[in-house]
Amino acid sequence: MSFWAVGSHTGMISPIEPLPTDEAAFTALAEQHRRELHLHCYRMLASVQDAEDAVQETFLRAWRSRETFAGRSTFRAWLYRIATNAALDIIGRRPSVPSVTADGNRAFEVPWLEPYPESLLVAAAAEEPEAVAVSRETIELAFIVAVQQLPPQGRAALLLRDVLGWSAVDSATLLDVSVAALNSSLQRARAVLQEHLPPDRAAWSAEYEGQERELVERYVDAHENHDEE
Repeated sequence: MSFWAVGSHTGMISPIEPLPTDEAAFTALAEQHRRELHLHCYRMLASVQDAEDAVQETFLRAWRSRETFAGRSTFRAWLYRIATNAALDIIGRRPSVPSVTADGNRAFEVPWLEPYPESLLVAAAAEEPEAVAVSRETIELAFIVAVQQLPPQGRAALLLRDVLGWSAVDSATLLDVSVAALNSSLQRARAVLQEHLPPDRAAWSAEYEGQERELVERYVDAHENHDEE
């Protein structure tokens, strides 16, 4: 079982230009990857705000540790490593996700779940229509909630290998594990997704349409009423 690579990974040994030492130039370089990092963090975290926090933390960590960038990976891969670790840190501070209920009402088993804003995808569609089409599938609530059932490392392994299309070696390097450990985590993650996702992708949207609408309505009502709970 595999999912969809949103873009080719350029590998860990591509020629590297020195990183800018000027903060404005460094930020401009990092900002080129904001959208894809935000999507990656959203898939990891199921929360738009937490994804934004993770990306901001990624850029801050990257700037502070810029002198450690030795050119053994691409700048993009280096940012993904930092972003993944930032997302894993957020996951580590959260309570455990409850088990899926018998009635299949999975969307509300993840209390921090937020739908990904359509406006963010529309803004990127003109630049990368194919990537955006893939992104739509991999941010369906059914997929996102199923991913949240995975342990953190398995979640990262699945997203790196089956969504981003990274190689086993590159994914293992990013997660600082052996290829064997990476493959083991990936195999277990795929099994969990097979258990929790409808077999037909077309059913993903239909299954969650009503729940997504209710979730959005609740979220908007809470925002308008300044409900912080």
